[in-house]
Amino acid sequence: MTDTGNGAVGDGSTGQTCVVYGASELVVGPAGWEPADQNGGHTGVSHGDLEVIEDGALVAVDGRVEVVGETATITRGYPPENADVALDATGKAVVPGFVDPHTHAVFAGDRSDEFEAKLEGASYQELLAEGGGILRTVRATREPSLETLVEALCAHLDVMLAHGTTTVEVKSGYGLDVETECRMLEAIDVADERHPVDLVATFLGAHAVPEGATADAYVDRVVEHQLPAVADQGIATYCDVFCEADVFSVGQSRRVLEAGLEYGLTPKVHAEELSHLGGAKLAAEVGAASADHLLYATDEDVQAMIEADVVPVLLPGTAFGLGEAYADARGMFEAGAPVALATDFNPNCHSRDMGFVQTLACLEMGLTPAEALLGSTVNAAAAIGRTDGTGTLSPGGPADLLVLEGPRYAQVAYRFDTTAVEQVLVNGTPVSTSVIANDGGETS
Repeated sequence: MTDTGNGAVGDGSTGQTCVVYGASELVVGPAGWEPADQNGGHTGVSHGDLEVIEDGALVAVDGRVEVVGETATITRGYPPENADVALDATGKAVVPGFVDPHTHAVFAGDRSDEFEAKLEGASYQELLAEGGGILRTVRATREPSLETLVEALCAHLDVMLAHGTTTVEVKSGYGLDVETECRMLEAIDVADERHPVDLVATFLGAHAVPEGATADAYVDRVVEHQLPAVADQGIATYCDVFCEADVFSVGQSRRVLEAGLEYGLTPKVHAEELSHLGGAKLAAEVGAASADHLLYATDEDVQAMIEADVVPVLLPGTAFGLGEAYADARGMFEAGAPVALATDFNPNCHSRDMGFVQTLACLEMGLTPAEALLGSTVNAAAAIGRTDGTGTLSPGGPADLLVLEGPRYAQVAYRFDTTAVEQVLVNGTPVSTSVIANDGGETS
């Protein structure tokens, strides 16, 4: 991220001191949290309670959290009048910036008519079989230039940022050919440089079977042509696959993910979304960073993921939009899984607000507001390898934080008419205070 000209500073090299003080609740993160170990284990996740400081204060130096504590103590050592940025949060809660670990935010075209078709009884699979769904977006996304894709992505990121999201994973997958998949990844890379939101790129060439191909033949193309080009490009961190009936089998998915591993791409899996096929166990077997969706995951699947340090990423907006049953978030948390939440923003799930995701997680999936916040911050960060303090306000981590309009962190899930976020800071610098246009306009 770089300076965008709107007050947003990208790489943390600001030289500035930021003091936020007087917060009615300062949510540092999970109680007892420590960064992930250096041997690759997902220890930077939470299964516990929040660490909340009443009348709390935070100091950030050069874009990183320096110290947190009670306001009286912190402001004695760091007087707000001496800071480059001083923010009085009296009567307001302060929480970590949200992390959205599963989106398809690079695309072109519109599928709102398919929403109407689904209301009339058409299924997701039927639309796909008729050339709609993903394949329709593929046709639309192959046409625009790189700059057009970047501008569209940045417009979506504006809305996400204004609603409190400061780190976002973005997938390719609407190209299904070498040229477009690489152009989508390049768009993610360019947007990451331009926009204050921190982006993580995932290659999802195995998102659907393109028209005129068989699944086996297309997997050959992904493995033999797309993956080498993506690896040579050097933008993607992860390799994902849609492991689902009538899309890619467990065997085909395994082939894609293992080939990705050979190119240094960490696996992710779309698993057990529309049926129970075995994608969750595959994720465990290949050492995936996450298995996502999991509407049809079993207790055995969850245990396998726990033992393999696979983060379960749940997408309640998808179930909401499809009218499907929700994943068993409550059962996963009680089993000891570090449940993460994400929007799944895409043309079939037009949701860019992690606050509403937390509302759904509480009302439809049985989580508490604290668990939903953990799932949208530290656990979500672990699902995309950001176990350095991202998603917390712990000393040493990035000073990405939100000032809420109300006095309690529960305001995030409680309020679903408008965002509870009043102010966003990225690397200790204010970047957004309100949504100017809900359709992707500028933030201020």
